[in-house]
Amino acid sequence: MQAAHIAFNLELKHPFAISGFSRTSTPLLLLRLKYENADGYGEASMVPYLGESYSSAEAFLAKVDWGHFTAPFSFPEVIRYLDSIATGNSAIKAAIEIALNDINGKLLEKPCHEIYGADPTKMPVTSYTLGIDTPEVLKEKVADAKEFKVLKVKLGSANDKEIIQTIRSVSNLPLYVDANQGWNDRKKAIDLIYWLHDQGVLFIEQPMDKANLDGNAWLTGRSPIPILADEAVQRLSDLDKVKGAYHGINVKLMKSGGMYEAHQMILKARSYGMKVLIGCMSETSVATQAGIALAPLCDWADLDGPYLTKNNPFAPPVLENGRYKLEDLPGLGLKGLPVNLFHP
Repeated sequence: MQAAHIAFNLELKHPFAISGFSRTSTPLLLLRLKYENADGYGEASMVPYLGESYSSAEAFLAKVDWGHFTAPFSFPEVIRYLDSIATGNSAIKAAIEIALNDINGKLLEKPCHEIYGADPTKMPVTSYTLGIDTPEVLKEKVADAKEFKVLKVKLGSANDKEIIQTIRSVSNLPLYVDANQGWNDRKKAIDLIYWLHDQGVLFIEQPMDKANLDGNAWLTGRSPIPILADEAVQRLSDLDKVKGAYHGINVKLMKSGGMYEAHQMILKARSYGMKVLIGCMSETSVATQAGIALAPLCDWADLDGPYLTKNNPFAPPVLENGRYKLEDLPGLGLKGLPVNLFHP
């Protein structure tokens, strides 16, 4: 196994603000693994709140014994090995695991979605995310989303209603809402949730602080629309902690450590009768394609990374009528691989 990686700064089309902070770019580590005659691509998207950086990712890679990985890959063993190196570091673990999934599909001559049992005909629509912003910029963002059939709105500020009213002045598309732990008064929150329901909101992610299990459960028991755990669920082991407190979960590969554990989270959530959204960070086509391969197993998708950025170095996933198209290509099915992106 040969490995090459580069640091990459993914630039956003608009400043991206959520409850608590704002950014204009996201640091990435792009990874290429070569095994026999197959190349595999992976990606670590290191958004600030997860605490990873290019330095921490590179330090983790330096500890990896690449000879440990031999085909046929056992992904439970891959995860155990990566977790044994260090705790946390979920994004760089995801980069390695995604690249191995890409190689695995190429060795088997099968698409990743087929290996994970995802039916392309069951692909949900994916949303286009609107960060917190001024009314003028929000309207520009809605105009940018013309290829999408649903919008995801970041709330958790003092002007949540104004944000929704601004969007409703220019669009009647269904809405997803992510409060990013921004609400702290449960009674005000439930009143707002009923108002949001009347505005065409289909679900709400992480309304209150992730540590406030009782508060989120209180909202879940009274909400007319599904309440989903996001920050409260990182990996498979977190599902037992939130069972009964939310209607569903948001699965993200950068939190789960890759495709295999994300798939296990989807199956376990289903066994608990919970709904599933598959989401993303700011990502290139690499991690997005990995998420798309699992999307038909989920109720909703929020996989808009390449469409929110300016310098995605790969060809964007194919979007048709608001849904991604899964093609019969081995591995992740990446196209437009850039020449000389990685060191020889």
